[in-house]
Amino acid sequence: MKNNDNRRSFIKKITIGGIGLTAMPSVMMAEAGSDTPDKVNETLQASLKQDEKNIKRAYNTSYKNENLRRVAFPIGGLGSGMFCLEGSGAISHMSIRNRPEIFHEPNMFAAIAVKGKQTVARVLEGPIEEWKMFGQRGTGNGASGSNYGLPRFNSAVFTDRFPFATIDLEEKDIPLTTQILGWSPFIPTDQDNSSLPAGALEYKFTNNTSETIEAVFSYNARNFVLQGGQKGAIKKLSNGFILSQEGTTEKPHLKTDFAIFTHEPATVDYCWFRGGWFDPLTMVWNTIKEGKVKAQEPDSDAPGASLFVPFKLNAGEQKTIRLMMAWYVPDSDLHIGDVVVDPKKAESADCCVTPSAIGLEEKSTYNDRNYKPWYSSKFKGIEEAAAYWKDNYEELQKKSAIFRDAFYSSTLPPAVVEAVAANLTILKSPTVLRQYDGRLWSWEGCGDDGGCCHGSCTHVWNYAQAIPHLFPSLERSLRTTEFCENQNFEGHQQFRANMPISPAKHDFHAAADGQLGGIMKVYREWRISGDAIWLKKIYPMVKTSMDY
Repeated sequence: MKNNDNRRSFIKKITIGGIGLTAMPSVMMAEAGSDTPDKVNETLQASLKQDEKNIKRAYNTSYKNENLRRVAFPIGGLGSGMFCLEGSGAISHMSIRNRPEIFHEPNMFAAIAVKGKQTVARVLEGPIEEWKMFGQRGTGNGASGSNYGLPRFNSAVFTDRFPFATIDLEEKDIPLTTQILGWSPFIPTDQDNSSLPAGALEYKFTNNTSETIEAVFSYNARNFVLQGGQKGAIKKLSNGFILSQEGTTEKPHLKTDFAIFTHEPATVDYCWFRGGWFDPLTMVWNTIKEGKVKAQEPDSDAPGASLFVPFKLNAGEQKTIRLMMAWYVPDSDLHIGDVVVDPKKAESADCCVTPSAIGLEEKSTYNDRNYKPWYSSKFKGIEEAAAYWKDNYEELQKKSAIFRDAFYSSTLPPAVVEAVAANLTILKSPTVLRQYDGRLWSWEGCGDDGGCCHGSCTHVWNYAQAIPHLFPSLERSLRTTEFCENQNFEGHQQFRANMPISPAKHDFHAAADGQLGGIMKVYREWRISGDAIWLKKIYPMVKTSMDY
């Protein structure tokens, strides 16, 4: 690393020196009255600025310029799905349907319109990255369905402090200091509040001028939950709206609700203009750029919806508009593995550890053939989920901030802190699922449109350390699966769990590292929890595993 730094410094000096040498004849000519020195200085400054852009980012610092290009920060709950806040402030990776949808970038955006002699409106995001506009799916035909053509802020700087991320936006024509805060709950030992299907974006505006500023904030979204050729609806919600699609008898997993709302009094347009091509977006932007608000009642098959919050800031004043999002997709088409009954194992069934015995909720009514997310056992619908998020927002934010502040006060090297934080974000990705009874189940990773390599694979998750220390009850649920449903009477363990979790087939070899690791981890889980009752219940299966 030191050699690289020396090389960079050397090249920088040579570059500046080279500019100086090539500039010498021009400087001599300038003595005759030429303005060339100014041009030389401009060239030098431009070179220095370019050099500054190319300087390697220090660990655990902000992202800007070239380092901002591929930032995507997951927001959501453990096993409940996510969306990503990009470095520019855009939303992407919308994966709320109990599976990854890495390339799902919905047409949804916040905007600000500042009134004056001439109203100025901007999408509350930094510039669109070139890689998005050229070469991505659909861009050869104009990126239909996107909002790339709308004006944005000139620059963005992204700073992550997991589970929070801030984006500072700058725009010379907007006389407001603007910042976005994105976050979702992450509270160690509180696995349920850390598993909510929810996230938030806070937009903070500061008037640093000497004059009063009038503005209109808006949040706008197409009904992006539509899928499977079904019709959708946009439903009413206090100070917001719900993007909705019903399921069918054959495909109940299509049922999807996504709520967008604010704590501010808002005017809501529940039905965008219906038209072809870009007509709906064009009409929405016409309203925004004129600094207007629009109220429209719901109507059938509306293309999208918007909420508007007008506000006024005197000199030096500040305002934060809280935008909350929640989703509800109670069913899936995910089913992996055949249920096998082991009559010999039934003799020791009482030894198996129930979810309630490890601090998770017991859901005896769970008999669905396919995976159902944990939050569908807590909330009956999107209205309940949104109301819970709204009512508990401040408390959950406060507790999440306690973790953030404790974590980032560490004296570990910045490179280590950044690496740990980056890996913690996996827990908010679709890699992790929580089934109806609260138990954890995970893929090895995410493909574009589905999980890759199923079943909390023991010789992959064997090496994870964050969950047992931050959410010990969830980690113990993995031990329950390994030693109960996945272990037979002889002690052989299937290293991949069914989904939903159920007794597994034993027609393949054991994974020695995973099975032996499970034995060691039972001891670790007891050391962390101190739960002797749990240890006594699971110990007979652990002994059988060791004998095997």
